[in-house]
Amino acid sequence: MSAIVPGAVPAVTTAAPAGPSRWANLRSVLSVAVRSASVDVGLVILVFWIVDAVAWHLFVPFDPLAQGGGNLLAPGGAHLLGTDNLGRDVLSRVLAGASSVLTLAPIGTLIGVALGTVVGLITGYYRGVADTLIMRVVDALLALPPIILAALALSMLGTSEFAVALLIGVIFTPIVARTVRSAVMTERDAEYVAAARLRGESGAYIMAAEILPNVTAPIIVEATVRFGYAIFIAGTLSFLSLGLQPPSPDWGLTVYTEQNFVQVQPWTVLGPAIALGTLVVSVSLVSDGLRKAMDS
Repeated sequence: MSAIVPGAVPAVTTAAPAGPSRWANLRSVLSVAVRSASVDVGLVILVFWIVDAVAWHLFVPFDPLAQGGGNLLAPGGAHLLGTDNLGRDVLSRVLAGASSVLTLAPIGTLIGVALGTVVGLITGYYRGVADTLIMRVVDALLALPPIILAALALSMLGTSEFAVALLIGVIFTPIVARTVRSAVMTERDAEYVAAARLRGESGAYIMAAEILPNVTAPIIVEATVRFGYAIFIAGTLSFLSLGLQPPSPDWGLTVYTEQNFVQVQPWTVLGPAIALGTLVVSVSLVSDGLRKAMDS
């Protein structure tokens, strides 16, 4: 039997305010999104093109770069989508063309989202002079027309795949930074962040371990939106002859090189154009579904 000391005050343990479960918001958004029919359709199309981009060598009936003797054949027979004026099989070039698009767009999107997330976390958390200076630079970058910026950058960097991907990432960085900064500003005054400060955690730890997991959902949504734009930008740069160069089967480049023959051989343009359109639409369906799930 324990003795009770007169005048003693029982010890009371006060728990620090518990923050939201890490990744809970993201799991909730994804669980709602996958129940959407439009998201499912978009995912099916997107997965098809991703598999094709990785393993197109297994699917193409002919070498996409090989010039055949039967120039300009209409669709049918061994050449389901016909051949171009150099005798190259259009179907094989369409299937092989997914590889360049789904290499440049994801890498460019990843660069833009990574850099934009870092900038958004720093400006949203610290605010003050750093926020003002960095966001003015962001505003300046947003004021530049992307095509003019692309033309200037690629004229200096060259038209390699890495240069195009890096350019896409630079274009997306200020856009992603604004989105992340807005989400971080909402979280920076939450109780779980205040508790981390009271524990003496550093700013870098709070941003990476406390705030970032709770703003992942809007970052994922923004990444899917940017991915769709990255596909469009990569195709546009190739169409303007600022991206990949012949004889690449890249879709945008193929549309550019075959546009002069569209009246006599429309299948050479329709194939890559429809493929590019279905890929952009599939990403748009997924991103719209994620955005609706986040707003619900």
